[in-house]
This record gives sequence, C-alpha cells and structure tokens, in this order.
Amino acid sequence: MTEHNTRPPATVPARLRGAVWTVVRDLLTIERDPLPKMRRPRWLAWLPHVLVGYVAVFFAFLTAEQMGSHYGIRGGAPAGLGLLTGLSILVALFRPLAGFWLGLAAAGWAAAVVAHGADGGQTWPWTPSALPAFAVVVLLLALRVPPRITAEAVTLVVILTWLAEGLAAPPGSGDTLLSAVLLFGFAAVLGYALRALRLARGKLEEQETLTEAERAQRTLLEERSRIARELHDVVAHHMSVISIQAQVAPHLVENPSEELKENLAGIRENALEALTELRRVLGVLRSEHPEDPANPHHPQPTLADLDGLVENVRSAGLEVDTEIAGVRRPLTPGVELTAYRIVQEALSNCLRHAPGSRVEVGIAYGPRELHLCVANSAPTRTAPPSPGAGHGLLGMRERAGMLGGELAAGPRPGGGYEVTAVLPMDPPTEKDT
Repeated sequence: MTEHNTRPPATVPARLRGAVWTVVRDLLTIERDPLPKMRRPRWLAWLPHVLVGYVAVFFAFLTAEQMGSHYGIRGGAPAGLGLLTGLSILVALFRPLAGFWLGLAAAGWAAAVVAHGADGGQTWPWTPSALPAFAVVVLLLALRVPPRITAEAVTLVVILTWLAEGLAAPPGSGDTLLSAVLLFGFAAVLGYALRALRLARGKLEEQETLTEAERAQRTLLEERSRIARELHDVVAHHMSVISIQAQVAPHLVENPSEELKENLAGIRENALEALTELRRVLGVLRSEHPEDPANPHHPQPTLADLDGLVENVRSAGLEVDTEIAGVRRPLTPGVELTAYRIVQEALSNCLRHAPGSRVEVGIAYGPRELHLCVANSAPTRTAPPSPGAGHGLLGMRERAGMLGGELAAGPRPGGGYEVTAVLPMDPPTEKDT
C-alpha cells in the first residue's frame, strides 16, 4: 500500500498572516529608484524632474496657505505641513516608497490638526490640497514599482481613509473616501500605463540593439565565408601548381639522384594530401549554382575586370570617373581579389546611399603598396531606407586586415563619403610574422 505524503492545507489565519507579511515587506522597502530621464529629445532629459520639483513647491505653498486661510490654523503647523508635503513629492522622485510614507504622514498630520483646531464643515481626513498632492506621490510610485505594490499602497490608503471617517470624523465634516478612491485609483492606473509603455520601449530598443548586432555579426560571417570560398580557389591553384612542378622536376634534371626523386615525390604527395584536405574542409562552403561567382568554374575577378564593373555602375545611373596612377602590373591573386571586392562594395554603397552623386575611383600602384580610393559627392536624391547600412564596411575591413592592410571610411568635409584602403603588394606570410 502506497503512502502519500501530502502537505496539510494552510489555514485561513496562516494565509492571512502570509498576505500581511508580504504587504509589509513590499511597502517597507524604501530602496533608491530614481525617476528615469527622458531619452528624446536629449536637451529635455531632465524635464520630468524639473516639473515634479515645480509641483512640489506649488503644493508646499498651497498647503501652507490653505491651512491658514481655509481652515483657520495658526502657528507653525501650516508651514510644517507645507514643507512635509513638498518634501514627500521630492523624495518620491528618488525613493518612491519613502515619499509615499512621508506623504501619508503629512496627510495624517493635516487630518489631526484639522480635527482639533479647524472650524466645522470642512472636508476630512483629506484636505482639498492633500488629495492632489498625494495623487502625485501615488503617480510617482506607480511609475517605478510593480503593479502589485502600487495596488497594496492604494488599498492601504483607502482602508485608512475609511477607518478614519468611520471612527474619528469631526462633526459636520465632509467625506473624502470616494474622492480618494477615484483620484488615487486614476493616478495608479496612469502610472502603471506609463511604466508599461516605458518598459516596452526599453525592451524594444534592447531588441533592436540585439538585432543590429546579430545582423552585423551575420554579415561579417557571410563575408568571411565568401572570403574562405575565394581563398579555396587561390590556395587550391597554388597547391596544384606545386604538385605538378614536383612531378615534372625530376625530368628536368639529368640523372637525378634517388634522394632528389624521393624528396620531390614526398613534396607532390604532401601537396596532393593538403589539396584533398582543403577541398574536404572548405568544399562545404562552395555553392552548387553554376551562375554563382563562388563556383569552382567561375574565375575570380581581378583589377583587370574593373572596367566592366565601372560600366555596370554607370548603366545604373551613377557618374563614375576612374584614375590609375603608377605602373599597372599584375599582383598576387589575393591582393587582386581583395582590391576588386573593396572597390565593388564601395561602388555598391554609392548606388544604395548616394543616388545621383559623382563617384571618383582612384588606384595607385606604389613600389610596395596598392592604394585605393572611392569617393562620392553629396547625393542629389534622397536615398531609400536600407536595413543593415554600414555592414559592408565590416567585410571590406576584414579583407584588408587579412592581407595586413588598412581601410578607412567616413564622410567628406564638403559632403559625400570616402573609402580609402592601403594593401601591401606582398602580404606577410606566416614565416614573415
């Protein structure tokens, strides 16, 4: 027979004690929680704090004046009540629950003073100025704390108001319970709505930031994958050449020694093994579409294909001028491909972000470095929105850095944009580094 260890249900007094303890724990936490600044526009960031400060000063003077002129209270009580009322609002800016208790203390003090020293026929326990002043405190509370704590605070105030009117109301005083319920309830709901809107906007901005970072990372990974596919072609070509040269070399030497034959055979065998491993590892990055430039049968572009690229851009509506300085000569495949891709991406950016502009493409062959410059004037038409703008720069910097070069991009003083790159003619090898 199976025994079930069931926990006995909590009794009603135990549940009540637990609920009361939860409320006490929630409301007696007076941690610092400043009112957030406005995010837009930045020059109005402190506007809410200034407005709350003005409201605090206004209710401080209103309370003091009303206690003297409306209720006939004399002495230092009106000034003290005004000071405590304004202070509760200011404290609620930074510690909402501390401001709540100060405001409640100010309201209780005002009720006691009115009950013992005011003329009859007045509203009680809330004075006409105490109701809106405490509603501001409730609003500031609801803007920062969870809705449960706001509901607990408003419920406590309503209960205290009901008890005060039922047990200690002066003769002939006007009831304020309904006014307190409506006004404080409205302030709590308004604060909850504004808090929910602020949190939703924060979540949205956080998500947009994450999405932008993920998009940039994805763009970078795609560009690295594209570079890996292109490097596969370059490295595979050189490994194939090494293999063929190692195979042919013994036939170019008269009476080659056995050691030479063995070494050349080992070189050829290692080259073939390396080529096989390279194709196995990077082959998964290849595209199976024959029209894809990454296809093995599609030749990789070089600076010799720059004229065709420029003509395509011109046919798309941009005015492009090219200028080549220095002695034009073939470079290593990696430098040729990288230079072509940087110019290609820069021209694509001009098409997307600077329609109608004039573009200048400059290529300078130095003794040891290749200098590239793609600059455009200010656009003559409004560019359509382009998601992921600026991510192409990641790929260009990745390519330049891979060869040990440098790339810079930024706006021009007179308008427009400029991309410059410096690529070494002989990229550093592992031996060099």
